[in-house]
Amino acid sequence: MAFEVSLPARGTTVRATPGTAAPEGSALLIPVASGEDGIEVPVTALAPKGLLEALVAVGAKGTAGEVTRLLIDGILVITFGLGDASEVDDEAVRRGAGSAARTLNDVERAAISTEFGVGPIVEGLLLGGYVYTGLKSRAEVFDQDNADDQTPQTTEVTVVGADEAEYNSAVVLAESVNLARDLVNTPANYLYPERYASVMGEVAQAAGLDIEVLDETQLEQQGFGGILAVGCGSSRPPRLVHLTWAPSGAGKTVALVGKGITFDTGGISLKPGAGMEDMISDMGGSAAQLAAIAAAARLELPVRIDAWLPLAENMPSGTATRPGDVITHYGGITSEVINTDAEGRLVLADAIARACEDNPAYLIETATLTGAQLVALGNRTAGVMGSEELRDLIAESGREVGEQAWTMPLLEEQEDELKSPIADIRNTHNARTGGMLFAGLYLSRFVPEDTEWAHIDVAGPAWNGGSPYGYTPKRATGAPVRTIVEAVTRLVDKQ
Repeated sequence: MAFEVSLPARGTTVRATPGTAAPEGSALLIPVASGEDGIEVPVTALAPKGLLEALVAVGAKGTAGEVTRLLIDGILVITFGLGDASEVDDEAVRRGAGSAARTLNDVERAAISTEFGVGPIVEGLLLGGYVYTGLKSRAEVFDQDNADDQTPQTTEVTVVGADEAEYNSAVVLAESVNLARDLVNTPANYLYPERYASVMGEVAQAAGLDIEVLDETQLEQQGFGGILAVGCGSSRPPRLVHLTWAPSGAGKTVALVGKGITFDTGGISLKPGAGMEDMISDMGGSAAQLAAIAAAARLELPVRIDAWLPLAENMPSGTATRPGDVITHYGGITSEVINTDAEGRLVLADAIARACEDNPAYLIETATLTGAQLVALGNRTAGVMGSEELRDLIAESGREVGEQAWTMPLLEEQEDELKSPIADIRNTHNARTGGMLFAGLYLSRFVPEDTEWAHIDVAGPAWNGGSPYGYTPKRATGAPVRTIVEAVTRLVDKQ
């Protein structure tokens, strides 16, 4: 069940299906590696005779990301490099399969075997094969020999010898990541709070989730001052979406919270114009949490999950929140708004406070929150803060699935910087240092002491402004969907 939502079109260049043998006429996808004495061809069911000699003849090295095409006895063979043969792991396989998938646009049928693991192979193929066509004209995107065709050409890849359970789990994960990518890639004039909440309803119906949507009137009646403060400058009012997966016999409960700023101008504290178009990605946290709870439902994880997703558009206008305004968050904490471009923590604080009312055992929140995350950790590594045990579990989960993450502290010396002379706290500090950590400290004020919680800053990892690599496409990456699903799965195993 791939997710079908009413948004501008996207496509995937790969469709994987399990099988017992390579169909006639299939291209063969073969992993290779780089050894001490040159390229190595691991023992795989589909590798044809003479492959090693042919690869040596064309100078192939087996390095990570290398894709080589050969014609052997009339069969197209496509090899993909795994890198150093002594360091091959699941992530190397994922990346290699993803690199191969990105080259299959002219291949109708292919086959691959699973000696290196069903999950990494299938995830790599489906994630690497993702393309976002969006609103491009059909003349640029679609096959002109078939005017009725509304989808990009798809390569059918037979996964030979795939265990059904492992295959199905990998498909669910990949489809969930691609759903998050679709949402983050969608232009803001097509995905604004009300519309986004409607799309979440479509996903909820498909995945078997319960959904509740609070509109601006209900938000005001119930005191969600942070969400309203961010959304009040836009003609498109905010929403708070509550999704629930509640299987019978579920043990401990997990709350998920994700930032859903459908476009971020910075508000009155206006951002520079250069690159502002990428701020369609500022709802990446909410997209990841929507995809994660949908994946949990499809995987039938035996845990209750409540996702609280605040949605707003941060715009400058005569009704927008000003620097120096004081707002009252859900639950009563007051905050002085120093910078309206530090808006994510305002909507998240409301959602966290509401989620904690239900006493979850764990709370996992994620957001494209601070530019300071990129300064500290770069474009591909998330920063994880919060309760030490959960924080460490999440960072380890991210590294396990190939979504790099690193634990970060909450600083005692920033406690004084959080204080405001006219409110309980303020939303930014004056220093240029530790901005990612200050944001985490702000959010910590809305979590009860007895709740284990973690904040994942994915300002860099959720968006790839460079070229595709491995199974990661340009633009939306879908991070940290797989990290969250892995972490929740581990929490279930702890019960």
